[in-house]
Amino acid sequence: MSVLKEFRDFAVKGNVIDLAVGVIIGGAFGKIVDSLVNDIVMPVISTLLGGHIDFTNLFVVLGKIPENVPHTFDALKKAGVPIFAYGNFITISINFILLAFVIFQMVKVVNKIRLMDIPPAPPEPEDTILLREIRDSLKNKNT
Repeated sequence: MSVLKEFRDFAVKGNVIDLAVGVIIGGAFGKIVDSLVNDIVMPVISTLLGGHIDFTNLFVVLGKIPENVPHTFDALKKAGVPIFAYGNFITISINFILLAFVIFQMVKVVNKIRLMDIPPAPPEPEDTILLREIRDSLKNKNT
């Protein structure tokens, strides 16, 4: 029974619960960032580059393409043709950079909020201040 008790104590610790909540929220937040990248950022970038480029469809075929298979990313993947999908990598990299930046900004805000919640240090007792003044005065007389 001690193993079960240890496991229960471990599972209900605050850090484990916080981690679980973080993972769940992170998964949902990842979908928001995916949408931001795919639906907002990438169309703007492709327009700035002079056309309606879909980065996910940028690839180089590494193998032989069977007859009657369209030269599209999805069709080649389904046909099992090896392709170098660098466009998808670009999209995922932009996704990561945006996600990391947003999380960085969130951590900065949370840290500011935590600093605001810290109560001010209590004032020093007058006797401590007086003793320090006496000590400093004695040091100055001896030098």
